[in-house]
Amino acid sequence: MLESTNADSKSWKVLIMDKVTVKVMSHSCKMADITDRGVSLVEDLFRRRQPLPSMDAVYFIQPSKENVVMFLSDMSGREPLYKKAYVFFSTPIPKELVNHIKSDTSVLPRIGALREMNLEYFPIDRQAFITDHERALEELFGDNVQNTRQFDTCLNTMAKRIATVFASMKEFPMVRYRAPKASDASTTTFRDLIPSKLATAVWNCIEKYKSIPNFPQTETCELLILDRSVDQIAPVIHEWTYDAMCHDLLDMDGNKYVLEVPSKTGGQPEKKEVLLEDHDPVWLELRHAHIADASERLHDKMTNFVSKNKAAQIQQSSRDGGELSTRDLQKIVQALPQYSEQVDKLSLHVEIAGKINHIIREIGLRDLGQLEQDLVFGDAGAKDVINFLRMKQDVTPENKLRLLMIYASVYPEKFEGDKASKLMQLARLSSEDMKIVNNMRLLAGSLNSKKSSTDFSLKFDGQKTKQAARKERPGEEETWALFKFYPIIEELIENLCKGELPKSDYPCMNHPSSAEQESTSRFSVRKKAAPATTAPSEKKTGHSVRSRRTPSWAKPQNSDDGYSSDSILNHAVADLRKMGQRIFVFMIGGATRSELRACYKLTTKLRREVVLGSTSFNDPPEYIS
Repeated sequence: MLESTNADSKSWKVLIMDKVTVKVMSHSCKMADITDRGVSLVEDLFRRRQPLPSMDAVYFIQPSKENVVMFLSDMSGREPLYKKAYVFFSTPIPKELVNHIKSDTSVLPRIGALREMNLEYFPIDRQAFITDHERALEELFGDNVQNTRQFDTCLNTMAKRIATVFASMKEFPMVRYRAPKASDASTTTFRDLIPSKLATAVWNCIEKYKSIPNFPQTETCELLILDRSVDQIAPVIHEWTYDAMCHDLLDMDGNKYVLEVPSKTGGQPEKKEVLLEDHDPVWLELRHAHIADASERLHDKMTNFVSKNKAAQIQQSSRDGGELSTRDLQKIVQALPQYSEQVDKLSLHVEIAGKINHIIREIGLRDLGQLEQDLVFGDAGAKDVINFLRMKQDVTPENKLRLLMIYASVYPEKFEGDKASKLMQLARLSSEDMKIVNNMRLLAGSLNSKKSSTDFSLKFDGQKTKQAARKERPGEEETWALFKFYPIIEELIENLCKGELPKSDYPCMNHPSSAEQESTSRFSVRKKAAPATTAPSEKKTGHSVRSRRTPSWAKPQNSDDGYSSDSILNHAVADLRKMGQRIFVFMIGGATRSELRACYKLTTKLRREVVLGSTSFNDPPEYIS
């Protein structure tokens, strides 16, 4: 888009965007990337702008009436603001707006390009995007929202944005969605129909893309549309990976964290802004690792750095030969003359991991985490929750509330009648907090279907007498304590890949003939891809809990000091090229860090790239509010 103005001319140009497209741009590239492509000025379409009649302008805007009117007023008349305009729309433009542009004869000769860019989603990770609907739960599932304009706008914008993911990646999906849970139509509510409504809207958008040059005419990937009611435990349970702990326990603003670092000169601590994102090799390597594993690996990296460095060894020997803590190692390294940017990064992570571990100890998170997981897997029941609330009076209200939300998901019947208010009194929570638990139960829909599924998981798990929301997974090595939990989408994606996702529960929008053909072609792609790319780590048998090694999916091919960021990224990209067809999962109502981790894990395991889309990414406090 940015290079479209003129390949030969090296002259600078202006880039004009609206409120949405500027967000798309900032999620996709940095300012330096834009200036490298010859953009000297970035402007807001709706601000007053100075005329630059000697420069070309690239417009990247949504195809709305007001945007088109604004563009025409810029470029019409005797004195247009810019020499030539190259116009790119973020989604397909309605016919009447094209005619409106054509009817302005003074503008037509000044248009260098008029194209549909089909790019209106927000990538937030190599394998995740959002449609930026933070209030989707309220706008789609709230009280009295059915048939309102707000409901329709939210759903249609969401569908348009999801469709641009496939248009920009030239993928034509098999669209599947979660069907209403109730067996007879009379008990189906409008909330149950939201995934099917979204699937229909996405399908209608994608059908129109078949006319795009080079757009595939048959299915090339799979899309599964779900909503938050499939798994209400994942958004509130404590997830123990480094990534999730950073976002759950630290006061972060998006991916940004402000850290107080001890000053090198011994004065006041300095404030440092850290961006935890893909450009940071240490973050890339550790983000999906268990917090204890991440801390251990950081210690090893520091030790490794010290052992390779003569100056550091001299400093070390001058101390009292005892075992050095990571903090001591950090101080030694910071005092070195060639204290470089690499070690700076490492040092920041030591600082962050140290802070997280301190919080875990301070608020007694391990006991709570254990109870949460025991509830989910059927190893704890009512008595354990009541004992915990009685004994642990100092647990924060938010953590008590999260525990009760998990309890309500596993034991809905314990919240019927006045039982709920007794629990709330015991936990010393307010009626406002009670409203949260009730809303969560309403989102789950009919409880009958829920009970039967939990009973089923009990029958073949003979020795457990308590209800469970998850089955123990055979063959999954649990290297670290509290690492057993997995989000429901992990099971759904695996079943989808094996062709075992029931059509009755997850119907398909596409025509059956192409669907049959697609499933056979999909497996042939996977079989071809598998032998050449079986990761060496997958051949090993499961290891014992005591060996304390990381599951292979969480372990990128890294050098011992963690600075081979390019090789990690290149390896990942090269790997994806050899894989089978992509799987896209879209979660209405906010996705979680544990669900993103599951997508990375399954990409390695299934040899198919799994991309997670959602209306937003929620950390527990946001989800609760």
